[in-house]
Amino acid sequence: QVQLVESGGGLVQAGGSLRLSCAASGIIFRVYTMGWYRQAPGKQRELVASITSDGSTGYADSVKGRFTISRDNAKNTVDLQMSSLKPEDTAVYYCRADVGRLPPYWGQGTQVTVSS
Repeated sequence: QVQLVESGGGLVQAGGSLRLSCAASGIIFRVYTMGWYRQAPGKQRELVASITSDGSTGYADSVKGRFTISRDNAKNTVDLQMSSLKPEDTAVYYCRADVGRLPPYWGQGTQVTVSS
């Protein structure tokens, strides 16, 4: 059974930092592209950052220079280091795993709240 379990969310003041982690099980982790998405109330879910199986990364313009995605294939984890957080970063953050044309796997989400 595939599981993606996010952790590390919470409440932080603007300008602060948080580190999210996603632990994957039930998949051959190293071949998957891993991504972090977020969904704010009343808004569509959006891609925040992604990292391919070979380590190539991509970021939404809104988080470039502030967020860093990384993966550890030995531990089957993907992390999102978030710095200089802004109130507009408040959202539920989701981990996603993709490979080829197969349907993606999603985690259950973790809440990040940034207070002004």
